[in-house]
Amino acid sequence: MISKKVKVNLSQDAEARPVAVLVQIASKYDSRVNIISGSKKVNAKSIMGMMSLGFTSGEDVQVETDGADEQSALDEITKYIASETV
Repeated sequence: MISKKVKVNLSQDAEARPVAVLVQIASKYDSRVNIISGSKKVNAKSIMGMMSLGFTSGEDVQVETDGADEQSALDEITKYIASETV
């Protein structure tokens, strides 16, 4: 298991779109992917879980990956969260 702290830079005006894209990215990987914000930890492959997290731009979150492709998953997800570009 590996993890990395990242500052959220997702647009607010697109509402659910950035979260849906994040779920799609996480779902490409076999590894387990969790996002930790404050005391909440959710499965990044779950759209409902991610929507309930409600993180905002400028907030720091922890991305945690565990599995065969954990490094690739961590790299792509943290890049997306930090820049909203893939």
